[in-house]
Amino acid sequence: MKIGLLFGGQGSQIVGMGKDLYEEFTAVREIMDRLPSEKRELAFEGPMDELSRTTNTQPILLAFGMAVFKELENRGLSASLVGGLSLGEYTALCASGVFDIDEAIELVSYRAKSMEEAATGIECGMAAVMEMDKATLESCCREASSNESIVEITNINCPGQLVISGEKSAVERASNLAKERGARRVVPLNVSGPFHTSYMEPAGKAIRERFKQVEFKDMNIPVLFNCIGRQKKDDESIESLLEKQVSTGVRMEDMIRAMIDEGVDIFIEISPSKTISTFIKKINRDVRIIPITNREDLEKALKELAL
Repeated sequence: MKIGLLFGGQGSQIVGMGKDLYEEFTAVREIMDRLPSEKRELAFEGPMDELSRTTNTQPILLAFGMAVFKELENRGLSASLVGGLSLGEYTALCASGVFDIDEAIELVSYRAKSMEEAATGIECGMAAVMEMDKATLESCCREASSNESIVEITNINCPGQLVISGEKSAVERASNLAKERGARRVVPLNVSGPFHTSYMEPAGKAIRERFKQVEFKDMNIPVLFNCIGRQKKDDESIESLLEKQVSTGVRMEDMIRAMIDEGVDIFIEISPSKTISTFIKKINRDVRIIPITNREDLEKALKELAL
């Protein structure tokens, strides 16, 4: 049995996330209490529009992920590999011991603020493109982009699903081109900024400066990184990969495949939604998937894993 942990990212938040866990599990309370009280209240009670603000979502999701992880770890869970989707990469690094929880919450709060600032004044769009190969979609994005408006591939999620993001009119042009060139379906998505595109390069530079004040500890669990879709090499630094991550695409499919190639046969998704579990099913239906979104899921997981 080889376990891989994957943490959800922005977009997976729901009102009430963590509330039933907080009421039941000591480790969850200890972590969630590290959040400012107004953010904890926002997670439990909403409203959704405030919960979905980048500066609220990111620290809340990190605390949620670490709260569930700590409960599992305290009961003896041993993971072989860990990763996360976008913001979830910071949760993965925290679970691996690179950051402590308070530092991680502060870092993602700073990251969220930098991303919001980089998105200021940009009318953004996002769309999921179904059943189109990456090269053809890249061509659509190049043709749809100009000096004034850019669209890029931002997520490679699983077979048959790519996501594009950028300036709204460019996303619309690329979406139309994709449909003309054979995409089975193009689905517009709600987004609060052109995340994981070159528009976020100022945020990456701000994060790099902030990292000068951070001590990066050794990883206790190997981490897979979004922008390369694998574990880092010795000549690649965590700082540079996190800087690059904010303005380049998330290679989720590559990360999942890399975990399977390393022998992972049980995936645990820690997220208020089950988005990553859906990706895993489309990649390999033979592996076991245990999503943990709430108290019922966690109690079931503890029994399944005999923890």
